[in-house]
Amino acid sequence: MKDDISFSFEFFPPRTEVGNEKLKQVRSRLNRLGPKYFSVTYGAGGTTRDNTRDRVLEMNSEGLEVAPHLSFGANDEAFIENLLNIYKDAGIHRLVALRGDLPPELSDRRLVYANELVEFVRAGFGDHFEIAVGCYPEVHPQASGYAEDVRYLKQKLDAGSDYAVTQYFYNADAYARFLDECEYQSIDKPIIPGIMPITNLDNLARFSSMCGAEIPRWLLRSLADFEPGSEDFLRFGEEVVTNLCEQLIELGAESFHFYTMNQYEPTANICANLGLLDQG
Repeated sequence: MKDDISFSFEFFPPRTEVGNEKLKQVRSRLNRLGPKYFSVTYGAGGTTRDNTRDRVLEMNSEGLEVAPHLSFGANDEAFIENLLNIYKDAGIHRLVALRGDLPPELSDRRLVYANELVEFVRAGFGDHFEIAVGCYPEVHPQASGYAEDVRYLKQKLDAGSDYAVTQYFYNADAYARFLDECEYQSIDKPIIPGIMPITNLDNLARFSSMCGAEIPRWLLRSLADFEPGSEDFLRFGEEVVTNLCEQLIELGAESFHFYTMNQYEPTANICANLGLLDQG
């Protein structure tokens, strides 16, 4: 039943005051839709760490349920422990734990993986935080194989995380195959689909090339037929993503995590199309 479907929304921390003011308006509107929580991203190597922290604490002070992204990256354990204490003292109970690629200037330093971060949080803070981790239905770009990639997910979940959120994708069969492999490897924790609305083809192609998400050829060609950013382009993108979500619900998905790109309408329209809310 769609009444049982929950959803969450992801933001990135803006770099300007204008962006911050816009985000305040967007999250206020999105909060009226009844999300389970909001998450805020944490740049490579913690490059947005202060901005992420400030936005998280600001949203928390507004009474929003918020989950900061976190990675070791270029930071040491003492810094991360201090940040976790700040979040705990503020009454924040959610985290998204990621490996977090290092910025290029620090690429010769050792990566600290998400399962180690989860273990670190659990060792120092017990069950205070509900912890999400990431996963890749179409395989992480650096993984040597499909089954291996799922084994890495199992390590993160076995380390103490509560559920996983996928990278975005546009092929429901990829998600179904991923669930099958997770079941084969005895993963029984929730795998929540990450959903990316389609609003800008150039940006989507760039993001996808970096994170390993596949844009099906039929979709790429179809989007190219529309004037970029036009009403027809946006309407077609909403239809595609709505249909994808419908397929995922049929596959048993009970929650969605929307990558909002700090915009209101694309995500809200898809939720409305799915019958998850009443906008009228």
